Amino acid sequence: MFFVTGAGLWGSLTSAVLLMGAIVLAVAMTLWASRFLSATALKGEPSSFSLELPPYRMPQVGQVLIRSILDRTLFVLGRAVSVAAPAGLLIWCAANITVGGQSILLHLAGFFQPLGRLMGLDGIILLAFLLGFPANEIVVPCILMGYLSTGSLTDYASLAELHTLLAANGWTAATALCALLFTLFHFPCGTTCLTIWRETRSAKWTVLAVVLPTAVGVGLCVLVHSISLLFA
Repeated sequence: MFFVTGAGLWGSLTSAVLLMGAIVLAVAMTLWASRFLSATALKGEPSSFSLELPPYRMPQVGQVLIRSILDRTLFVLGRAVSVAAPAGLLIWCAANITVGGQSILLHLAGFFQPLGRLMGLDGIILLAFLLGFPANEIVVPCILMGYLSTGSLTDYASLAELHTLLAANGWTAATALCALLFTLFHFPCGTTCLTIWRETRSAKWTVLAVVLPTAVGVGLCVLVHSISLLFA
């Protein structure tokens, strides 16, 4: 919406370059994070990994379907519900309970406004990422809910309508770039954090899985916003 102008071959190439750049940046930061952890928290830890392959057996369709449904689909859905249900109630209360003539949602957005401005974003965007902890898919609806001051999650009819709404609330190309970077580098969703804790049984590693990507995202956003100010 902010970087690709026009359709056709040029628009497709621009989109492909943007996507490839995001992928390359993500891979580069993953390698950096691995090196950083190897030199700090995992220093001296053995890094060998072995995987024993089980003997091959002909797959049984019925058993595969049952295990896929019970062991995977329902298990993941159960984790999602355990995080999403209380988070949904929290979002509704924040959007509909008012204090001093303003909803709790807007009060919280005002609290995050200074940090958001430092990162090239705003308080609504940062709050939307926090409210999107149960599922990243609701970040944009939360942003729209904050901008439009509605009491429920709001969707958009088209990208053109979304672009108009975001631009009317102060979004520029620099804002979009910072939002893209923070989307790429921020804390995992609630289901992922719950999975990390259950696999490691360690609060330390769960917290690190939240803090490390978020710190990278904040740092990159501050850097990009500072550079954009030089060319403003």
